[in-house]
Amino acid sequence: MLIIKEYSKKQYLNKGTRWFILIFFIIVAFFVDLSVGSVHIPFMEVLNTLFGTPANSVNEQIIWYIRLPKAITAILAGAAMSVSGLQMQTLFRNPLAGPSVLGITSGASLGVGAVMLLSGGSVGLAAIQKVGISGAWLVIGASIAGSGAIMLLLLMIASRLRDNIVLLVVGMMLGNLTIALVSVWQYLSEPERIQDYLMWTFGSIGGVTSEQLPFLAGSIALGLLLALWMANSMNVMLLGERYAGSMGVKVKQLRAGMILSSSLLAGAVTGFCGPIGFVGIAVPHLSREWTSEGNHKVLLPSVILIGATVLLCCDILAQWAGDGMALPINVVTALIGSPVVVWVIVRGNKIKRAF
Repeated sequence: MLIIKEYSKKQYLNKGTRWFILIFFIIVAFFVDLSVGSVHIPFMEVLNTLFGTPANSVNEQIIWYIRLPKAITAILAGAAMSVSGLQMQTLFRNPLAGPSVLGITSGASLGVGAVMLLSGGSVGLAAIQKVGISGAWLVIGASIAGSGAIMLLLLMIASRLRDNIVLLVVGMMLGNLTIALVSVWQYLSEPERIQDYLMWTFGSIGGVTSEQLPFLAGSIALGLLLALWMANSMNVMLLGERYAGSMGVKVKQLRAGMILSSSLLAGAVTGFCGPIGFVGIAVPHLSREWTSEGNHKVLLPSVILIGATVLLCCDILAQWAGDGMALPINVVTALIGSPVVVWVIVRGNKIKRAF
C-alpha cells in the first residue's frame, strides 16, 4: 500500500482507482480469512461453499458457523473502532486521541468488569435473573454505558480546559482510574472470574455467535450512520469551536452526537470482542495518508474500508501461530500495526496540517 501511495503522488492513480484498490483489498482479505485457520480450507472450496455446491459438509459447517461470523465481526469491529478514533481526533483536534487513549475503551472495560467480576456473588446473579437479562446482553449494555459515562465526564472537564495536551492527560488519568477500580475488583473476586476477565482483555473476534451478530451489527450501523450524518459539521469543527459556532454549527448538539456515536461504536465492539487497541488511533492516519484528504465525507468511507481490511489482515496473521492456536488480536495489531504507522507518519510528516 505504501508503494502504491508513492505512485499516487505522481498522479498515476486517480481517486476512483484508489477506491477500487481499497474495495479489492477488503474482498480478498475477507475470503482469505475464511480460508485460514486450524483447519486449512482451499480458497476455491470457500467460494463453492458460499456461492455453489459444498464439497465437504464438515468444512461447510466451519465456514458458515465459525469463520463467516468471525470475518463479519472483524469487518464491523475494524470499521467501528476506526471511525470512533477519527471522531475523537476531530473532536479534540489531537492526533493522539482515540477510544483507548481518552478513556472510552477503559470505560467500556469498567462496565464489563463490573458484570464479569461482581456478578459472581449471589447478589449479582439474583439481580441478573430478576430483570431477565442474559449475560451477553448485560455485557454489551454495561459496556456502552461505561464508555458513555467516561466520555460525558471527560467533556464536562473539557469545558473548563483549553489546552488539548492537558485534556489528553486528563483522559489518560481517567483511563488509569478505571483500571485501578477493575484491579480492586479483581483482587476481591474469585479466581475463576479473574481468569475469565483476563482472557476477555486479550481481545477476540471469534466469540461472537450468529445470534449475537445482528445486535452488534445494528449498534455499529447506528453509530456509523450518525457519524456520516455529521460529516460536514466535523469538517468545520476542525477549525475550532468558536469558528464552528459562527458558521451556524450547533456545537453542543454536535458534541453530544459524537459522544453517542463513539460510545456506541467503541462500547459495542469492546463488549463483544474485548478491548481492541491500535486500530482506533492508527487507521485515521493511514486514511489521511492514502487519500490526501481532510474532508470527512472522504475520510469516513476510507476509514471504514481501511479499518475493516486492517483487522481482517490481523486476524489472518493471528491464525498462523501454529499448533492449532490463534494469537490474541491485540497482540497482532500492536506488533504488526505500530511499526507500519510510525513509518507512514515519519514519511508523510503531515499530521500537523490535518489539525
